[in-house]
Amino acid sequence: MPAIAETAPAGHDLAELLRRHDHDRYLLALFAPAERRDAVMALYAFNREIAKVRESVSQPVLGQIRLQWWREGLESAATDAAVRKHEVLTPLAAAIRRHGLSREHFARLIEARERDLADESPATLTALEAYAEESAAPLQFLTLEALGVTAPDATEAARHAAIAYALAGLLRATPHLARTRRHILPQTLIDETGFDLETLFAGKPSPQLAAIVRRIAERAEFHLGAARALRSQVPRAALPALLPAVLAAADLNRLRRANHDVFAALVTRPDPRRSWRLTLAALTGRY
Repeated sequence: MPAIAETAPAGHDLAELLRRHDHDRYLLALFAPAERRDAVMALYAFNREIAKVRESVSQPVLGQIRLQWWREGLESAATDAAVRKHEVLTPLAAAIRRHGLSREHFARLIEARERDLADESPATLTALEAYAEESAAPLQFLTLEALGVTAPDATEAARHAAIAYALAGLLRATPHLARTRRHILPQTLIDETGFDLETLFAGKPSPQLAAIVRRIAERAEFHLGAARALRSQVPRAALPALLPAVLAAADLNRLRRANHDVFAALVTRPDPRRSWRLTLAALTGRY
């Protein structure tokens, strides 16, 4: 077996990291079978590491250096080379070697985060959907691999669930992004509605903003429906990789109730029923 430089940290270390910094995926990982949970935790912790790069660097070149570090670490993990000691890379390498996780999925995730460094908003709604897919779907494909699931219907359902969750998450992040004068609103929708971005950056709701948010939410709803349409064809073992659909549905429902106002308290405050929703879905097998 290829050597790993250091013993992987205990699963509870990754769990604590996720609990503090990515609570949604901490909850999602808890529903993986015990013997595969550490691998899923490592995947979600890796995703958190690359997703935070844009927020943690002052210049794009520094972000590119960090992402290159991950590329090199993943290359070592896929070969017989020793792996650098790191709280996430070390257990991730163990998961890659144990479950034969696909390198191309990792590459797609890193490429998506590299595009984040440019701070360019999407030109069209189609471009936003493509970004949501590239930044989220490969993670769920890797989760399926860690779960030992290869069914094509599960992969397609996971793709749609990931896009729905990513789009809903981007809408939830809109107030945070606006505070730094950034946004993910498609330019075509801005032009179509005549929306003034200064209204967004000032943290003010508007009918034009709500119309744009509704259009994005409708695409998320489409992908959620497509994922759920495959439920009868998806093996039960795939369920932990499809549970993001449950959280997306809850977020989209709250947006509807708030008339698609991303600044409404109903949307911005934490959802106290998140773990309950996931538990019910796991018990019923209905994502």
